[in-house]
Amino acid sequence: MLTETILEDEGWLALDLPALAERGAVSTLEHLGLSPEAFEIAILGCDDDRIAELNGDFRGKPQPTNVLSWPEEDLAPETEGEPPDLPQPEEAPHFLGDIAIARETCLREAAEERIPAEEHVLHLVVHGVLHLLGYDHVRDGDATLMERREVEILGTLGLPDPYSRGRA
Repeated sequence: MLTETILEDEGWLALDLPALAERGAVSTLEHLGLSPEAFEIAILGCDDDRIAELNGDFRGKPQPTNVLSWPEEDLAPETEGEPPDLPQPEEAPHFLGDIAIARETCLREAAEERIPAEEHVLHLVVHGVLHLLGYDHVRDGDATLMERREVEILGTLGLPDPYSRGRA
């Protein structure tokens, strides 16, 4: 398996976060031409309190957010709008990094957008995996590229473009 999911919040069981995480992560790597068997990703299913603590510790923003990611290595391109150099590991499994997803924030955002929670979770997993691979949305050109990749990957999962609804 590509993903190892740790559930700190048992509410994630109702959404089957492990299955959604695996599906989203595998689809992301396959879309980018990477073999899922060559990689590992750790995913933490937590609550808003825990993600607020993590957000404060690592980003200086002690409030809940939907998803955080910690890449094992910096793969971000120097040139804005260019795709990152994707890893081609010589030894498998190659650890890409960690992702944390907050259940309450995820459920609230899905309800506000009137979309299934599972659809939003898949989007957040895809988003987090892209961050692990060096994609980002700080610079405009990078954001355009990352959003395009997200829309493409979500399309392979049969999901609509989340940005056409105004959701980030």
